[in-house]
Amino acid sequence: MVHIFGERLTLALKALSMSRGRLASELGVDKSLVGRWASGAVRPSAHNLERLTHLLARRCPGFTLLDWERDPTDFASLFGVDVASLLPPEQTSLHLSPQLLETARAATDFRGAAYEGFWRATHAALFERGRFCHQHGIIRREVGGFLQLEMGCPGVRYVGPLLPVDSQICAIVVDTVQHLPSFLIFNTVSLPKIVLLDGLLLAVGNALRTPAAYSMILERVGDLSGDRAADDAYAASLMARPEFIDDIETVPEVVRQHLLRDFGPIAAARGGELMLTATSTPRLSQIVAMTDKVA
Repeated sequence: MVHIFGERLTLALKALSMSRGRLASELGVDKSLVGRWASGAVRPSAHNLERLTHLLARRCPGFTLLDWERDPTDFASLFGVDVASLLPPEQTSLHLSPQLLETARAATDFRGAAYEGFWRATHAALFERGRFCHQHGIIRREVGGFLQLEMGCPGVRYVGPLLPVDSQICAIVVDTVQHLPSFLIFNTVSLPKIVLLDGLLLAVGNALRTPAAYSMILERVGDLSGDRAADDAYAASLMARPEFIDDIETVPEVVRQHLLRDFGPIAAARGGELMLTATSTPRLSQIVAMTDKVA
């Protein structure tokens, strides 16, 4: 299958610390073509596959065309990679529906690149009324073929797979301090390049482990360079930024209104929401318009 080739190529590039841009330059092809190979959208022509194989063989002596057909463990061993650390979600102890994974895989193959980039999350502070928070991070397709989110602030990271399903994207992330899961469901504003994710997060929000659901938006703040080491360094610099926002005026009023929903029996009686939901609102188009201004 085509996406299997993409996994092999992505693994090889990661093991060799080679960016897609550098590979494209050495092969004399457009970077977008290498991106389509790596994403699994297309497989190289016979001519390009032979040239690609020869190029990799210069860095991995003995590598041949037949090696592309090896199973994941054997292929990874050629490049000195422990495949156990690179297993996709369906090969971990987290057993998700094969139908869900198939749907998410197809959606990722088709539009995964639209989500890849650097992102900033904004939400209300759960237990400090009147304050707002930012976390920064990166969305990137990993060797397993699925998108992965890594996001955080000083002292903590949240990491887990992103699964596109229809017009939404779901995530299960685990923090690196207490190792507790959080669950996210985001709506997407469908554009050639996704610039905004809007939805809900369910998490354990304090030392008493009180479950809490709250609104969150993710805004794109930059695109990947194709150089993995440089992207990792930039993501780390973003995640070193403070979590709490000192000046509330830096959060536009339209964003504050969107994140602080009025819901419950009283709001419902006035024609509002009974439950906290993430329905599309006119505010989203305003927030999307602001994403180009995010530094």
